[in-house]
Formats: sequence, structure tokens, C-alpha cells
Amino acid sequence: MTENGHPDADVVFVGGGLACCLVALRLAEKDIRAIIVEGGPKICGNHTWSFHQTDLPPADLDRLTPVIAHRWSGQKVIFPRFERTLSTGYASITSDTLRQAIHQSDMITTRENCRIETLAADHVLLESGERIDAPCIIDGRGYEPATSLKQGFQKFVGLELELDRPHGELVPTIMDASVSQQDGYRFIYVLPLSPTRLLIEDTRYSDGGGLDFEALHSDVLAYAANRAWVVKKSIRSEKGVLPVTLAHDAERFWQDIAPDTAPIGLRAGLCHPTTGYSLPMAVEVANLIAALDGPLTTHGVRDAVQAYALKRNRDHAFFRLLNRMLFGAAEPDRRYLVLQRFYGLRQPLIERFYAGRAHLADKMRILAGKPPVPIHRALPCVSEARAFAQK
Repeated sequence: MTENGHPDADVVFVGGGLACCLVALRLAEKDIRAIIVEGGPKICGNHTWSFHQTDLPPADLDRLTPVIAHRWSGQKVIFPRFERTLSTGYASITSDTLRQAIHQSDMITTRENCRIETLAADHVLLESGERIDAPCIIDGRGYEPATSLKQGFQKFVGLELELDRPHGELVPTIMDASVSQQDGYRFIYVLPLSPTRLLIEDTRYSDGGGLDFEALHSDVLAYAANRAWVVKKSIRSEKGVLPVTLAHDAERFWQDIAPDTAPIGLRAGLCHPTTGYSLPMAVEVANLIAALDGPLTTHGVRDAVQAYALKRNRDHAFFRLLNRMLFGAAEPDRRYLVLQRFYGLRQPLIERFYAGRAHLADKMRILAGKPPVPIHRALPCVSEARAFAQK
């Protein structure tokens, strides 16, 4: 509490990642005071968050403009059988641009290097013994394993590299799956940040979550060398292990969450089940919370986010089915065939898939024809309930 007995803020965010920062910025538009409590040395960490511009309606895309670091007018994919360029716009937010927007807001205060002891519906207690009071506490501390989730993993290591000469890449390569397949489905992701600078990520869709940073780091440099890109300087690196949801008992998931907490982002299981993209849903949740009537409370936010998450879970059942096919029916070194077939479909369908808005006709088209996985291995993957019984 402040000296005059008022709460320290209208909202306290626990965790300074993408989800919390986007909600804080959205609430700042309504003059709602927020404190972001981050356990690490700085909010936003060291990340690049990308999205397809068709993932968001125009109003939300405009609202994000100040934090967008890079935009491109298209994107491409490369597979053993073909290379394809799509006209779908693509954009990226970086930790630096998001952090700058947070620090420039008069409505948001940040507290870094603050470890959490406990959180309740009306306060946060730090390990230092300090108490921060607010009527609304929002928990965005990231992914936490749960028995109500059955998951594979998307893991990556990325290097931002300055080259000795222009690379000639005009649009991002979302997937280059022409590389050797190892540790599951492997592809290289390339963002052209300037005429001589690239972000190159080696990504694996794997059964296990172990990340060998040094091995993937070396593989990124080997890819650059194979493309005849001579590295002048390595600017930075980033890494991550994201969940790929195979089965999700959402009702049980929310029952297991402490009743006096309001999770968002990956803490609430909110990301695209197949791609791992989290920004579009983070934007939707920010709009949802900003539209709530009256003063914000922990329980009010929890109820709204829970209802949203349960609906999204129902909407995303098809994507989890595809994930079970990818992880359970396809041999690890042949998982690329599933994506290769998918990227032969029409661009509007691909855009709706990434946005999480696949129509019934889209789903039928994705499943139509000769499957890229053996039927006898695909049939056991159909049941979501059965997935929890499998090791």
C-alpha cells in the first residue's frame, strides 16, 4: 500500500514477457496504472516475436505499429520437392522495441530482479519481504508443465549475424526443410533484418525437450556457410523450447490452477497448438481485458480469460489432431512430408491456419487425398483422450 492507504497500482503483472507487456500497453491507453514485476535483469528478455500480418485485424495491426521492428511484404518456404513464395505479409517485434515502449509509458512501472515469494488475489509478496498491493494480479510467468497437457516440443537456437556482403534475401524464409532431418522435423528459419544482417534459427519439432545449444549453434553457422554467407560478426543469440500441444484437457487444466490467480499467455496455455505463435492470442487477450467493465480484479480477469481459453481449446481441437499425426504417425525423419504437403495448398487456407481460424472446408481439404503418414499409424492418433494414456 502507498502511504495514504491506496493500492500501489491498478494492476500488477507477474512476469515481464510478451503477454504481460502487451496487456499493460493496452491498459495504459485507458489510463490504468500497472507495475510489471520481472524476476530477471530486464523485462522482455532476449526474443524475437513474429506473426503473419493476416493473423490480426487492421485495428490491432495499427496498434502494434510502434513496437514492430521489421515488416516484409511476403515470405517463402523451401522443401525437398519445391520452393514457394507467398504474398502474405510478415512482421517481427523484438525485445528492444517492446521494452522501449514499456519504458516510455507514464502508466507503467517496471521492477526487475524481483523474485516472487507468493501471489494472492490482492497482492504480490517478493522474496525480499516487500509487498505490492493491487486489486488485480495477473500471472504471465510463462509455460509450466501440467498433467492435463500432453505435449511435444518445438526447440530452437537463433543467431543474429552480420555478413561481409549483402545476402540478397528480400523476404523471410519461414521454413527451409531442405536441410538434413534430425531430432524430429528440422527446418531453418531466416529473417533478413538488413541488407547484410540475418537472424537464422535452427528449429526442431522433437519428442524430447532437451536443447543442445552448442550443437544447434554450430548447425546455424554451418547453414550460413553452406549458403556462402560469410559471417563478419555474431551480434547475439536466442534460444527456446516451446510446447506443441498434442492433447489438452482444458477443464482439468483450469481446475488445477490456484483459484486466486489470473494466468495469461503460455501460463494459461495460450498459443497456436501447432506453430507455437503466441502473439495473436496475446493481442486478443489484451483486448479482452481492456474491454472488461468496471475496475479490474483478479477474479474478473481470471473468469474472462478462462472462458476465452476454454473456447479456444474447443476451436483448436483440429490442430491438436494434426499434431498427434505429426508426432505419433509420422516417422521423425519423415515429418517434413506433412508440412511439405500442407504448403502445396492455397494461400488463403494457409493464412487461416496460422491465424487459428481454419474453416470446416479447410480442415476437409487438409485431410483429403493420400495421407503423408501410414494409415495404421494415423488411426490410433485420432482419439485425444487416448493420447494421455500413451507414453
